[in-house]
Amino acid sequence: MQKASSWLLAGVLGTSAATTHAATLEERMAAFEARASAAEKRAAAAEQQTQALARELQQLKRAAPALQSMASPASDATSTLDTRLAKLEAHQQSLEKKDSGAHLTDGFSFKGYARSGLLVNDGLGGGRGGPYTTPAGSVGGAVGRLGNEDDTYMRIDLSKEQYARNGTRSKFTVSIADGVESSNDWTADESNLNVRQVFTELDHIAAFKGNSVFENSTLWAGKRFDRDNFDIHWLDSDIVYLAGTGGGIYDVQMNKNWRSNYSLIGRNYGEFSDGGVNADVESYVLTSNQFFDNGQWQWMFNAIGAKENDIGTRTNEAGLTPADSGLHSMVANHQKTFFGREGFFKTALLYGQGLGAEVKNIGSDGELIDDARALRLALYGETPIAPGWRIGPSLLAEQSKDRYVKGDDYRWMTLNVRLANEINSNFEMAYEMSWQTMDLDPKGYLQRNAVNGNFWKFTIAPTFKPDFGDLLTRPELRVFASVMDWSSDLDRYSAADSFGKSDFSSGGVWQYGIQMETWF
Repeated sequence: MQKASSWLLAGVLGTSAATTHAATLEERMAAFEARASAAEKRAAAAEQQTQALARELQQLKRAAPALQSMASPASDATSTLDTRLAKLEAHQQSLEKKDSGAHLTDGFSFKGYARSGLLVNDGLGGGRGGPYTTPAGSVGGAVGRLGNEDDTYMRIDLSKEQYARNGTRSKFTVSIADGVESSNDWTADESNLNVRQVFTELDHIAAFKGNSVFENSTLWAGKRFDRDNFDIHWLDSDIVYLAGTGGGIYDVQMNKNWRSNYSLIGRNYGEFSDGGVNADVESYVLTSNQFFDNGQWQWMFNAIGAKENDIGTRTNEAGLTPADSGLHSMVANHQKTFFGREGFFKTALLYGQGLGAEVKNIGSDGELIDDARALRLALYGETPIAPGWRIGPSLLAEQSKDRYVKGDDYRWMTLNVRLANEINSNFEMAYEMSWQTMDLDPKGYLQRNAVNGNFWKFTIAPTFKPDFGDLLTRPELRVFASVMDWSSDLDRYSAADSFGKSDFSSGGVWQYGIQMETWF
């Protein structure tokens, strides 16, 4: 009898313990379920992991009734479920720890570019300059920018990325820029503050999964400059610059060696009068951008239309009817080496007609006439040439005719070399040499005169930086001295440009300054 009582007591106690343990397990599962739900709301990026945990939790719930009928809390089934739940709880706590306090900035990025400096002439007056200071600059002929800038310019890019439950990523970007030439600390009256970009992208699109053509594509809409624009930094000149408001798709994978971008953007050329009502002259640029051999070769084609640009009441500055359409094309080669050496080298050949004859800023010039034609060649790169020495040569040349007036002719070419010599890990000596030749015949457009001549510049710039790298490593803090001279014929090109002023005429000009430049 006593032995039977002992068995009965053990059974009761065992059942009670099992029931208590099951109740505790149920409480833990309920708590876990609540945390999983909260984590799902806070961390959309962890959606797939959360779903996996939820499935495990349901399996545990289905196993709970069996646990409650067990006589011993130490049974194998209880132990297995207990261990699994402990692992799940630890995993969930890890996710919550990563998420805690970070969700407000998760997916946020801050990028920017800025330069600011002081330019002083040899008479201790304000210096003059800029990459487009020569007569050829009026039609895109840039010269070297080192020791030749007197402005403060900045652009900041703010972006926020988010993931949807299906894995699709969205990214919103806004870019704010400003540029002034004043040296004052408060420049609100001179400010050109501008929102340069405001757009949204979608990628990792769930609906495209499994589609080999569109799976890695990015959709976008809004105001932006094209992702694949590229430039010669030391000339401050884009090779090609596509920008406006519209939408498109990037990275359509036609096959393993061919991807495509397509977009439609709009621009404005000003206003015209339609029955006494002012209306904007809208232009539209339809773009096809093709990349082959992993991006080594690029073919870009643009069709431009502005139906109302040639309306009878609108003329360009020469009094002529501007074009209402245009074509533009570019073939480019992007080498990841400098002819087999460390570095890179890029080549681009651009052609445009009508509204496409502004071959750099595509579709931006509504003054061009139907007969306008332009051909531009760009070559540039960078490579080390000796221990501690790097060189960045570039060539930019263009011929265009019948741009704004029938018979006008603009020819120019710029040769530029940027050199840097590493002295130690934080200091280098930078040098830049530029030479530009031009033969310009504007046929009186904007009261400009025909000129023919050359310009040259040499700059030396002791430079401090965080670390020595390539020519594009930033930030840089530099002091500099520049000497420039040009043919006297260039002084009479236009009364509205810098050349020919009493303190800025041919015969040799020295300028000095200090500047910072950074990007990240």
